[in-house]
Amino acid sequence: MSETIEFATQLANQAGQVLLEYLARDTPTRLKSDHSVVTQADSAVDTLISEAIQRQYPGDLILSEEIQPQLDSNPPGAVWIIDPLDGTTNFSLGLPFWGISIARIVGGNPETAVIYFPKLEELYRAERGHGAQFNGKPLVVKPPTPDQHAAFFSCCSRTYRYYQIRIPYKPRILGAATYSLCSVARGIALIGFEATPKIWDIAAGWLLVSEAGGAIESLNHVQLFPVRGNIDYNQVNYPTLAAATPQLLSWARGKITPL
Repeated sequence: MSETIEFATQLANQAGQVLLEYLARDTPTRLKSDHSVVTQADSAVDTLISEAIQRQYPGDLILSEEIQPQLDSNPPGAVWIIDPLDGTTNFSLGLPFWGISIARIVGGNPETAVIYFPKLEELYRAERGHGAQFNGKPLVVKPPTPDQHAAFFSCCSRTYRYYQIRIPYKPRILGAATYSLCSVARGIALIGFEATPKIWDIAAGWLLVSEAGGAIESLNHVQLFPVRGNIDYNQVNYPTLAAATPQLLSWARGKITPL
């Protein structure tokens, strides 16, 4: 693994410890304009991660949910995409499915991804062309088998509000887009669908699924990468479908219809 991914891993661990400290304080929440929940922890960790990246990689740009959701112009070099706390509602309610997502975009595509879930003690990492890891071990998707009697379809809470779903697997709403994509990469879910994610919800998971051997796409074929300037990424959704195999992805695509 490269120095970059080791740096991002250390940063995710530091952020995780800060979030655990905020969790112990029972941090108050508020609603943002899109009615999503945000806490003081979101902003604090966004600042921690952003400042560390600026020190280590002063020439790189940063796109983050709380502090920097827009770039002034098309970036000439690398861009870090940060979600300091994905699953904020889970976090505020004491559920363990929340974590930190860090991705570095180089040459227009995700090159490095680190996703860390402190309460679950789960660390996911990926580098373009070098595979994926789960807690230090190689991570490879698990395609469905003929004798498989249980499988589930991971989705978000808005899925059935905006789409007709005809996927026969049991649905599971985990409350964090990053964990949904990690569950596909890990082989827990055969299919994952997020109806309204932002780019920071899926940038790291996109690389993780791909490097684990899975398939992932924007359902409406909107191009996520490269990152562009003069776009308020808080206002852009990227419906995202992931699956264990390209064949399963193609089949699932036909089972998801906008209402």
